[in-house]
Amino acid sequence: MSVIARNRVRVSGVEDGRPVVFAHGFGCDQEMWRLVAPEFAVDHRVVLFDHVGSGRSDLSAYDPVKYGSLDGYAADVVEICLELGLDDVVFVGHSVSAMMGVLAAARAPGLFGALVMVGPNPRYVDDGDYTGGFSREDIAALLESLDSNHLGWSAAMAPVIMGNTDRPELTAELTNSFCRTDPEIARQFARVTFLSDNRADLPGVRVPTLVLQCTDDAIAPEVVGRYVHAQVPGSVFTQLAATGHCPHLSAPEETTAAIRAFLG
Repeated sequence: MSVIARNRVRVSGVEDGRPVVFAHGFGCDQEMWRLVAPEFAVDHRVVLFDHVGSGRSDLSAYDPVKYGSLDGYAADVVEICLELGLDDVVFVGHSVSAMMGVLAAARAPGLFGALVMVGPNPRYVDDGDYTGGFSREDIAALLESLDSNHLGWSAAMAPVIMGNTDRPELTAELTNSFCRTDPEIARQFARVTFLSDNRADLPGVRVPTLVLQCTDDAIAPEVVGRYVHAQVPGSVFTQLAATGHCPHLSAPEETTAAIRAFLG
């Protein structure tokens, strides 16, 4: 199966416009970008896709060995871009996909022209002087909960991740997205996400980079965003008024404006 079908790649916008590739986070799919992507389609070539194992990707292509680390997902990103003949790519990655973008840019340094990290976290587990937002016990309990009760975990974690408790429709959407994910794949992807450590990869980024930081983000606290900004040479840090971990859903206008201001 071609990478286009495997990852349910969809292309829109201006054919000769600068390509913008949007990548979704854990438990989500490309639909999470539906309020932002069309705003770029007016003057960019927009690429949306589902990570293998997520959304409406080809689940039969899921290989627990390949996707046992973020490198497997980064390889898919590069493959998609090469298949479409893209260059000077703007890669917009939400949450764990931000680190996939870092790894993809290292794999194919001539392919990417800019990175936009939305709520990045290179290591979720606190480590010495480094604050990731979670203790080892926190992550162990999170993964154990996911192992024992996928649907219950989804219902409990979605409001924490989304924030915006006054807008229950956003939490409901994220809960439903989590619940649609194959439980076995969700368990492995969660381990890959929450146990990864990509801090050492950040200083190697060689393209203009925007770090988009939400307010009151339980998954990627401000201290983490500022750490990423400090580690990525020449990066731009933008603090959003948007709260929670999913500004592309809760505050699409502000998210779009911040990315456009960065791209110039």
